[in-house]
Amino acid sequence: MQTLTFDSDDLDLTEDFLSRAYARMRIGGSPAGSRARVRRSATPSLSVDELALDFDMSYAVTPLGRICLCVVHDGTIEDHVYPGVQDSFGPGDVVSFVPPDQAYAGVVRAARYNITMLDPALLDQVATAAPAAHAGPVRLTGHRPHSPAAADRLRGAIAYLRDHVLADPDLADQPLVASTAAQHLAATVLATFPNSALTDPTGSDRADAHPAALRRALTYIDDHADEPVTVAEIAAAAHITVRALQYAFRRHLDTTPLAHLRRVRLAHAHHELLAADPSDGTTVTQVAVRWGFAHPGRFAALYRAAYGRSPHRTLVEP
Repeated sequence: MQTLTFDSDDLDLTEDFLSRAYARMRIGGSPAGSRARVRRSATPSLSVDELALDFDMSYAVTPLGRICLCVVHDGTIEDHVYPGVQDSFGPGDVVSFVPPDQAYAGVVRAARYNITMLDPALLDQVATAAPAAHAGPVRLTGHRPHSPAAADRLRGAIAYLRDHVLADPDLADQPLVASTAAQHLAATVLATFPNSALTDPTGSDRADAHPAALRRALTYIDDHADEPVTVAEIAAAAHITVRALQYAFRRHLDTTPLAHLRRVRLAHAHHELLAADPSDGTTVTQVAVRWGFAHPGRFAALYRAAYGRSPHRTLVEP
C-alpha cells in the first residue's frame, strides 16, 4: 500500500501535485488563502483520497483513465462538465465524477470531499457487459445513483475501505484482503449507478448453468481459496460466463460465488483456529486477516453464525 500527503498554499505547487496525482490539469484561484490539503491511501487497483480546499479552484483535467467517484462532505463543486453532463454537487452527494476516457472541468468552492478511483477492469471481474448495449468492457452509463439507499451503501463501502482496510498498511497489503475489498467496491459501484452490465442471464447462460459447470467452479474455489480470486476467474475455470456462473450458484446453492468463496475461507480460518496454539502468539485477528477478513467484528459475527461460538473460544478451547 502507498500513502501520499500534500499541504500547500502555492497554486503552482498545487497544480503540479494534482497533475501528478490524477491527470494533467490546469487550475485557477486567488493567490491569497489558497491552501490545499490531500491525503491518499492506495493499492495497485484503487485509491481513496481526502481533499480539503480552502479556496475556490477552477479545474480543467485530461482523462483520468480510472473510474472516479466523488463524495462531497462540505462546500460545493459547481458547473462540473464533461460531454453530455453538466451538474453541481453539494454536501452528501455521491457521484460518478467522470468516465475514464473523458476530459472534464468545473469549480470547487471551498470544499472538503473524497475522491475514490479504481481500475475500470475491476468492473469486468464482477460482471459482464450486455452484448446489445456495449461490445467492450462494462461501463457506467449514468453519474447519479439509482436511489438514496444505493448512495448510502456506496458511501458506506468507501468509508469501510478508507477506515478499516487502507487505514492499516499491513492489512491492506494482505492479498486476500485487498482483492476482497476491491471486488466489493466494484460490485457496490455497479449496484449504485446505471451501467452496461447484463444482470439477467440469457438463454445460453441458463443452459450453461448446469451441475457440471457448478462443480468445476466449486473445485476452482476450493483449490484457490488461499489466493486472490475474482468472479471472472471462477467463471473462466468453469468455462461459462459470469452471468451463467452467478445464475448457477443462485439456482443450485441459493448463494453467490463470492458468498460461497467467503464461506470456504471461513472454514479454512476455523480449521486453522482449531489447530493453532495461542501460546505461540497466534491471534484471531491474524488468522482472520490471512483468510481475507479485514474487520474483526464482522469476522466474529460470521464465525459465530456458522459455528455457534466465538473464534476466540475456538482458539483457546479447541
